Amino acid sequence: MADFELPLGKRTKFYRFFEMVPAIISYGAFVLLIVLSIFSPLLAAIYLLLIIITVLVKAIGIVYHTFRGHARLMNAQKIHWSERLADFEDPIASYARLEESRSKAYGALQHVENLRLAAADPAAFPKPSELYNLVIVAAYNEAYEVIEPTIRSIETAHYDNKKMVVVLAYEERGGLEIEATALRLQKQFARTFLEFVIIKHPRDLPDEVVGKGGNITFAGKQMQAWFDERQIPYKNVLVTTLDSDNRPHASYFDYMTYEYIVNEDRKHLAYQPIALFFNNIWDVPAPMRVVATGNTFWNIISSMRPHIMRNFASHSQPMEALVEMSWWSTRTVVEDGHHFWRSYFWFNGKYSVHPLYIPIYQDAVLDVTYRKTLKAQFIQLRRWMYGASDIPYIATHIFTKRRRVAFWPAFVWFIRALDGYVTAASVSIIVAFGAWVPLLVNSDAYRDVVAHQLPDAVSFIQRIALIGLIVMVFLALRMLPPRPARYKRTRTIGMVLQWFLMPITAIAYLSFAALNAQARLAFGRYLTKFDVTAKATVESIDKSRGK
Repeated sequence: MADFELPLGKRTKFYRFFEMVPAIISYGAFVLLIVLSIFSPLLAAIYLLLIIITVLVKAIGIVYHTFRGHARLMNAQKIHWSERLADFEDPIASYARLEESRSKAYGALQHVENLRLAAADPAAFPKPSELYNLVIVAAYNEAYEVIEPTIRSIETAHYDNKKMVVVLAYEERGGLEIEATALRLQKQFARTFLEFVIIKHPRDLPDEVVGKGGNITFAGKQMQAWFDERQIPYKNVLVTTLDSDNRPHASYFDYMTYEYIVNEDRKHLAYQPIALFFNNIWDVPAPMRVVATGNTFWNIISSMRPHIMRNFASHSQPMEALVEMSWWSTRTVVEDGHHFWRSYFWFNGKYSVHPLYIPIYQDAVLDVTYRKTLKAQFIQLRRWMYGASDIPYIATHIFTKRRRVAFWPAFVWFIRALDGYVTAASVSIIVAFGAWVPLLVNSDAYRDVVAHQLPDAVSFIQRIALIGLIVMVFLALRMLPPRPARYKRTRTIGMVLQWFLMPITAIAYLSFAALNAQARLAFGRYLTKFDVTAKATVESIDKSRGK
C-alpha cells in the first residue's frame, strides 16, 4: 500500500515542487496582472477580459445545471424507492407486471429496462434481501443534541432496520463527555437495528494524522471482523459514512441500494448524494447562510456533471472495494476528496462516482458566539481547499514510473483538479478588483481606450452575471425548510437580503481560504490535524449558557 499513501515527513523534490504549483499559479495570476499593467495596459486588459469571459461562460453553464439539477432532486424525492428496490427480489415477475407500463415518473422507463436485464440474467443481479447497509457515523466531541437526530434519521428511513448495522465511531481525544453520549445512544438504540455498535478510536495511533480518516478506518476494520464472524460476503455490504450532523433522506438507503444493484460494475463505483446544508439554516448568521447555500448549489451542479464528480463528505461504497484498499487514508485531513484519487489509482483508473439525486441534510456552521462562528466557517473552507494537497499525489501517479492508468484521461483529471483550486483562490478577487489595476499602477492606461473603459466593461458583464444570482435566490427560497416558530416572518426578508453579501463571502472566505491553504502547502506548513467544524444547535447553545 506504500505507493498509494500520502507521504508523512520529508517529501521528494518532485513532490515538493507540485505542492507549490497551486500557489505559484494562484498568486502568479495576481502578479501577472500587475506586471502586464505596468508594461502594457492593453495586454493587461486582454488578460482580464479573457478571465471575465471565461467566468461568464461558466456562469451560464452553472445556471443551466442548477435548474436541471434542482428538478432532478425534486423529482427523485417523489419516487417510492423501496418499491422499486423490492421489484428486484423477483425481477421476472416484476418485469412481467411492469412491461407495458407507461409511467412518466422519474426514471420509470429505465427501471423497466433494468428489470428486463435482471429478468434475462437473475444471477447477475444481487437480491435486496441479500444486502446489508453498514453506516459509520463519525463523531469527535459533538453534543447529544447534534448526534441523536442523525441516528434518528437512520432509524426512520424506509430501509429495513434489521438489514442495517450502525456504528458510532467516536474519538478518545473527544473526552469523557462524548463517551457518555455514545453510551447513552447505545442504550437508546440497542434494539433498533440489526446491531448498534460504539467504537472508540484511540488517540495517537502510528501512521495517522489527527483526522476523520483514522477514525472511520479504525471502525471499518473492526466491523470487517464482525462481518467475517457471520460469514457475510463483503460484496453484500454497502458502507455509508456520515458526519455527526448528517441526516439522510428517508429514501436514501433504498435509492442507493437500488443503484448498487442495477449498475453492472458495482465494485468500482461510489454513490454520492447531494449535501444540503439546511439543517439549521434559519439559526446561523447571514454570512454563513450565504456560504452554506452556495455550497449546496455547488453540490447540485456537480451532480449534473458526473464525469468530474469526486467523493464529498458523506458517500457510500461497497465493502468489497474498501477492504481491498485497506479502507480510507489515515494520512490526510481531507479523506473524502483524497479517497477519490486513492481509489482511482488503486483500481487503475476504473473508478467513478455515481450521483444520487437525493439529499443528505447537513448543518451550516454554527458556534456558541458570532465571532467563533465566523472563524469556524473560515477553518472549514480552508480544510476543504486543502484538497490542493492532492495535486502532488496525482502528479506522482501520472508523471512518474508509478503510473498505472492511461495518461491522457488522468492528465485531464489533473488539469481539472488544478483549475478548480486555482479558480477558487484567484478568480473572485480578479473579477472584483482587477479592472482597476492598470489604472492604478500605470498612468498611461488612461490613454489606452481599452484599459480606460475596462471598469465599465467589467461592470456590464457583472450585471449580466447577476442573472445567475437571481436564479440561486429563487431556488434557495423554494428549498428552505419551514421557518421555525421562534422566528418572525421578517426573518424571511433577511434570507433575500443576505445575498448582497455574496461577493464579500466569495472573497473573504472561499478565496482567502484557498490562498491560505495553498500558501501552507508551498511553505511546507502542513495541516496535520482535522479542525472539527463547530456543530452547535440552538438547544445545545442554550444548554451551554444555562438557559
